[in-house]
Amino acid sequence: MTDNPYKGYHGTALETLKQFHVRVWSDAEVITDEDTFRGIILPRTETADGEHIVLKMITGYNIGVNVNRIRNLVEKGYKEAHYKIPEKEFPYAPGRPRVKLFGTGGTIASRLDYRTGAVIPAFTPGELYGSVPELADICNLETEKLYGVFSENMGPEQWIRLAEEIGNEIEKGVQGIVVGHGTDTMHHTAAVLSFMVQNAPVPIVMVGSQRSSDRPSSDAALNLIHSVKTAAECEIAEVMVCMFGPTSDQYGLLHRGTRVRKMHSSYRSTFRTIGDIPLAKVDREGFTYLREDFRRRRQDKEVRVNPVFDDRVGIVYYYPNMKPDMIDSMIENGYRGIVIAGTGLGHVNKPLYPALKRCREAGVAVYMTVQTLWGYVQMYVYETGREMMELGVIPAANMLPEVAYVKLGWALAQSDDLEEIKHIMLTPINGEITDREPYNGYLIFQGGLPEVDEFVAHIKR
Repeated sequence: MTDNPYKGYHGTALETLKQFHVRVWSDAEVITDEDTFRGIILPRTETADGEHIVLKMITGYNIGVNVNRIRNLVEKGYKEAHYKIPEKEFPYAPGRPRVKLFGTGGTIASRLDYRTGAVIPAFTPGELYGSVPELADICNLETEKLYGVFSENMGPEQWIRLAEEIGNEIEKGVQGIVVGHGTDTMHHTAAVLSFMVQNAPVPIVMVGSQRSSDRPSSDAALNLIHSVKTAAECEIAEVMVCMFGPTSDQYGLLHRGTRVRKMHSSYRSTFRTIGDIPLAKVDREGFTYLREDFRRRRQDKEVRVNPVFDDRVGIVYYYPNMKPDMIDSMIENGYRGIVIAGTGLGHVNKPLYPALKRCREAGVAVYMTVQTLWGYVQMYVYETGREMMELGVIPAANMLPEVAYVKLGWALAQSDDLEEIKHIMLTPINGEITDREPYNGYLIFQGGLPEVDEFVAHIKR
């Protein structure tokens, strides 16, 4: 990156800035055919296109203006910006709970590096205190960065070390654990930690943010406050995901780690408890417990950590006309376990049956889940389901496909005996299989209907 007044700009965008003698970081007025914009000219990454100039508006949002629309560009002022999170020493207060925050990646608290376009995480206690000073009123915070990866790059290696480190901190007497994590695969990690770290005496809280801290609509600070408060004070001693409840900033929800799933690509309220109800609500004032059947905080340091995983396991999402070579390729490549997300009550087409038989003959454990997400596998209802069970396919009740995937990898790492693996898989550990779905465990309101629109208008703030 060169130190010039046109940081990252090239092509016609660079030519336009030079034509009007306007520099990056200047307070500029941009006049187009249709409108006039006022804001700060931001740097661009060198891989960005050469046809747009980016402005940070007074609202805090960024816009890109196509240079072909620009008729005049006027520099009103200039001050080069240097973005750095203020860092202050995190105050220690005797008597406050000790909370450990592990970082794996994501943007739970961050700044935007406009030289590269990258979001740089704030992570030291001082940086977090500078960003979210309310944390000091809740606990004595310690942080440790285990990884700095996008959540899609989290896998068995990272899960195993994270489980081990959580166990170590619990044995040292910490009052709560927070894990900062990217949201895309947070539900996978929450599920696998529910199996790897059992009977913990303190809360283990997964948290992330849908929108980075440089955005006015960021959920990062409030999610962090809610998760740290949960780790420090909540009575629920389980693996949980703590994220926005509604799309507004009224409260967060605590979701059980084995029943939660990311359900929207961009909403702040993206996480939902599936086939059940959340454990609790959390806000700055405290907790509203929504159920009673949770493991409670204890004063001892006892915890069972079993951080093992066999990565020769995969998920197959069934679709019409699926060919048997999809299954055969997994057998040939040494997979020991397959989770199928089947249609309806747990179905696939008959052309797959020979491949399922080959799975049984090769000793591959095959479990059926439903791609509907809500509901149970019911393979006794139709003849096709009974035929698949005769071929060795095992119904996995109402386990979510991703949860069945991580549990099967965890089970396969403990035994080569298919009966023992079946026993592990079908024995509930922490709510991954439930006796029933509550009547309010499945609520999806269809917009456009008068009664629903009236309801939404009533509660929307």
